[in-house]
Amino acid sequence: MGKVTCDISVSVDGYAAGPNQRLEAPLGDGAERLLHRWMFEDVESNQAELAAITAAGAFIMGRNMFGPGRGEWDLDWTGWWGAEPPYHAPVFVLTHHERDSVPMRGGTVFHFVTGGVGEALARARDAAGGQDVAVAGGAATVNQFLAAGLLDELRLHVSPVLLGRGERLFEGLGRTELVQVGVRHTDLVTHLRYEPVRG
Repeated sequence: MGKVTCDISVSVDGYAAGPNQRLEAPLGDGAERLLHRWMFEDVESNQAELAAITAAGAFIMGRNMFGPGRGEWDLDWTGWWGAEPPYHAPVFVLTHHERDSVPMRGGTVFHFVTGGVGEALARARDAAGGQDVAVAGGAATVNQFLAAGLLDELRLHVSPVLLGRGERLFEGLGRTELVQVGVRHTDLVTHLRYEPVRG
């Protein structure tokens, strides 16, 4: 069975998104450029980390990462990524509202899970067929997986910026021990790899 991994970009002060998340600014005011410059401006230096982000056999994400809406679904909305999302695998979206699966070009199929992180993980493991399952975000979803002791590896991509406010990783988790298993930096990011200590 593969590992349950998570890659998430954060500021030095622990924010995975800035304030005022909305349709026009999915990661809040200014955060997308500040947190993800390393992905677009220095691809060559960060190739291994970029490849690892989409190498899983299935993915899990929160509803906020899939789209800006709350409440009942806008059935015309199929994600932030256009007709061919970058996942090329099944993606399980945590939600409180049922919705039929949405197939996209390139092999991505969005499935909507109303039974919480346990159900999402079971379905993702089954779909991954022995490959890794990646928790794609956002921060609230990652926090749920950490709190439940379900992550095998946490990969933080720390951008050299202080956001000051927004959606914070580790909010409300309490004491959580992590074993550092890797660290590497480039000009725009520090890549940290941790294994959460269970039990």
